[in-house]
Amino acid sequence: IVALITYIVFVGIKESRNASNIMVILKLAVIFLVIVLGAFYINPDNWSPFTPNGFGGIMKGVSAVFFAYIGFDAVSVLAEESKNPQRDLPRGMILSLVICTIIYILLTLVLTGAVNYRNFDGIGDPLAFIFEPQNLNIGWMQFLVAVVAVVAMTSVLLVFQMGQPRIWMSMSRDGLMPPLFQKIHPKYKTPSFATIVTGLVVGVPILFTDKTFVLDFTSIATLFAFVLVCGGVL
Repeated sequence: IVALITYIVFVGIKESRNASNIMVILKLAVIFLVIVLGAFYINPDNWSPFTPNGFGGIMKGVSAVFFAYIGFDAVSVLAEESKNPQRDLPRGMILSLVICTIIYILLTLVLTGAVNYRNFDGIGDPLAFIFEPQNLNIGWMQFLVAVVAVVAMTSVLLVFQMGQPRIWMSMSRDGLMPPLFQKIHPKYKTPSFATIVTGLVVGVPILFTDKTFVLDFTSIATLFAFVLVCGGVL
């Protein structure tokens, strides 16, 4: 998947955008289906107590899923390839934040309403899990969600594979990275060397790690990076 994404990002921004749009439409359609279908199986008793682990539990959850909100800053690194960045970038980021926050809340209410929160401990794919035989027992939905989960993860990877080479390209212009990172492909007009390096840096470690480490490391590393950026601005 990482190799395929690297190839798409290498050959052009339009191809990357089109691939991303198709995957996002598909995953949003399935999320909408999960919300609508799951709403019929909600048991309000599963929401009591509403915050079983208190404020501390909420903050632990926030730190664990911090990576869910790191896609929005990736939009900003595509400024040079936007037609009207001063208008389009803020609008795109704000609308994305609002829409995704609403979807997160609705989806969380449906998931925890349909199945008791304790049952999600250690589950890597909660959307498919609620449709398993011991829960709602809807086999075709379990299969559909499991397949689209791969598509959803791929679309997220695609956004970052687009963003990282352009960050390195900008850093190279400022003299913070070797000049090779600002090399633009003569045919595809993309930062070719930086794109290939990104593919290798992302793809190779995945072969030697598990999903728990990847998720935790992504969250805490991104949180740390944001802290550094905020400190730098101050």
